[in-house]
Amino acid sequence: MFTLGIDTSNYATSLAVFDTARSEVVFDCKRFLPVKPGELGLRQSDAVFHHTAALPALLRQADEAFALHKIDAVGVSQKPRPAEGSYMPCFLTGVSAAQGIALARGVPLVCTTHQQGHIAAALFAAAGGALFSKRVLVFHISGGTTEFLLCEGARVLRKVGGSTDLYAGQAVDRIGVKLGFGFPAGAELSQLAAQCGEDIRPKVSVKGADCSFSGLENQCAALLERGAAPAYVAKYCLCAVAETVLQMIRAARKEEPDAPVICAGGVMSSDIIRGIVQKAQPEVLFVPGKYAGDNAIGVAILAAREVCAWPM
Repeated sequence: MFTLGIDTSNYATSLAVFDTARSEVVFDCKRFLPVKPGELGLRQSDAVFHHTAALPALLRQADEAFALHKIDAVGVSQKPRPAEGSYMPCFLTGVSAAQGIALARGVPLVCTTHQQGHIAAALFAAAGGALFSKRVLVFHISGGTTEFLLCEGARVLRKVGGSTDLYAGQAVDRIGVKLGFGFPAGAELSQLAAQCGEDIRPKVSVKGADCSFSGLENQCAALLERGAAPAYVAKYCLCAVAETVLQMIRAARKEEPDAPVICAGGVMSSDIIRGIVQKAQPEVLFVPGKYAGDNAIGVAILAAREVCAWPM
């Protein structure tokens, strides 16, 4: 059985095809939405337009690589997270395309959320199908989310902790734009930070499993005003995120000592954050970048779980 996943987040249009028989991703592609230089995001009306423009070309690309008439089910993220009131218009473009394909093919349509897609992709990349039946602690840290979640498979049981103000990804992007990078700025910020060899011990704001990142933005702005090297500021930012993650993990493990910890979301694809966290906590699971950032892989996997109970 083959399932098609569609995700239209506020930052990327993504498609993926999952083969349940071989338990592998046979196709995936992504196109980032264009953001004007110096700006810190997109209006929803612009995001809807860019998704509408991108989907036909990506669907043609998918069909050339994998004949879409073989699809047995379609999965789509219909909102940001599995919570009451969670809504963004950009996801309607993906839902519209998914409904059309499912009706034309006469196959099931499975609706899920962007966050659950992130979780499923991370679980799959970390251990195939082995973690989908276990309780796990998942960090979802991106431009639109900073949450520490207790999950059973990709089902969110409860929020363990998270940011009380600015998301980690927002802080990273704002600091990156201050340094002259385009939005989103995470990849460029990580490359710049790698040029700094200094040992940095950042100040962080963590209380239990909750954190605050508004101070980080102010700290980095102050460093720049005092003439700190851009590479130092970039590394300071990422070190602060890593130290925050470590302190939140220690707090969460007091409640869930046996649950594996998995890191998902675009911010967690940083090699610097991964290196710092795994040096202190080697058992924490990070996944390759294409599974960590926005993607439709997890959405396709969740469609496979819904329609044929993968892994069987």
